[in-house]
Amino acid sequence: MAIAERLYLQDPKLANFRAKVSDIREFARKDGVQVWQVALDRTAFYPTGGGQPHDLGMLKATSRSGAELLVPVEDVQEDEAGEVWHTTGKPLLAGTPVECTLDEERRRDHTQQHSGQHLLSALLATKFGLRTVSFHLGQQDTTIDLEAEPGDARAPLADRLDAVLTEAEEDVNRAIARNLAVSVRVVSREQAQALLAAGSLRKLPARAGDMRLVEIPGIDLNACGGTHVAALGEIGSVLLRGTERVKNGLRLHFVCGLRAVRAARGDWRELGNASALLSVGRAEVTAALARLQGEARALAKERLRLREEIASSHAVQLAVEEPFQGGLRLVSRRFAERDPEYLKLLATRLLQAVPHTAAVLAATGSEPATVLIASNLAAGAGRTSRACDVLLRGVLAPYGLRGGGTAELAQAEVPAALLGDVIASLERELAGP
Repeated sequence: MAIAERLYLQDPKLANFRAKVSDIREFARKDGVQVWQVALDRTAFYPTGGGQPHDLGMLKATSRSGAELLVPVEDVQEDEAGEVWHTTGKPLLAGTPVECTLDEERRRDHTQQHSGQHLLSALLATKFGLRTVSFHLGQQDTTIDLEAEPGDARAPLADRLDAVLTEAEEDVNRAIARNLAVSVRVVSREQAQALLAAGSLRKLPARAGDMRLVEIPGIDLNACGGTHVAALGEIGSVLLRGTERVKNGLRLHFVCGLRAVRAARGDWRELGNASALLSVGRAEVTAALARLQGEARALAKERLRLREEIASSHAVQLAVEEPFQGGLRLVSRRFAERDPEYLKLLATRLLQAVPHTAAVLAATGSEPATVLIASNLAAGAGRTSRACDVLLRGVLAPYGLRGGGTAELAQAEVPAALLGDVIASLERELAGP
């Protein structure tokens, strides 16, 4: 079977074409439904590769009676032999003529992102020594992974990253405004190697055979099999979205064309929503948020102080309410409206307030409940000191539950159905010799 002619290599804007089914195979079964892969004698559908996702679209077959069969193309992949397979949910017989239509907006978007990446990577490498090591075109944004440090180490990248990215973004958009033509040519590997050696070619794939070179005059010459704009103006614009540290480098997020327009529109809308909620102008949102953040920190500090005061007072109240019997004050309580962190604080304050005290406290506001035991009991007077974490694990083991903590304080999560039995067992263990 002859390999399909790649129409997208000659005309990236081609969205409608005629072809003939050259082969078909069953690809998979999903929930009992067959999934097929169709090969065509010629195709403008781009297969996933080089960081660029596949095209989507439709195949239409027409019978002699005039009946039409519409077959959506759900995926496009290239096999090791170089054949392009179009994944569909319906079979088409070999030899069937088909009218093919691409999702034109998806193709245009991918072309804008890919060409924008070439331009951005070239300018980052040339001006700042930041070499692109990988590229990914996602549904929301596009990313390139950059080497950790630029070749020109005038200062660590982290110290000047914002300035570098701002300058790069402006340079890219100035280049787009120049609307330079983007050309494509095919050369032999030997010619490509000579261009690489001369410093004209940015990188060279490892594969053998002829090379397809994409050139932005005076800016970039790169081997690439993806789809690209005919002139830089078609990219529209490039908007950098942010960075993140990744292994051995820096990941840069950006969007081009209509994605950039939609992202900027969304940012402006969200900024407007924030300014309305804060009752300030858009330019004052950052200052207002900083002020609220400071107030929140102060309130959190005050809340913590009040919480500690309440816990101290609560601990004294519990100590007074519970009688001292047999050399032990055993406090056992359940709280539906207290969280586990408060119970830890309460137990600590209780043990600090009075000696010879043990506590079994439960927060029952959620399922499972949190059970906490604490003790400041010392050995002597006929009593054996037992570590809380050891005691708790011993009580929980028959129920298949686990807990942990320290000798002074331990806790565990206990289902409501077992809560009464677990608490009763803990009380017996703490009260026993």
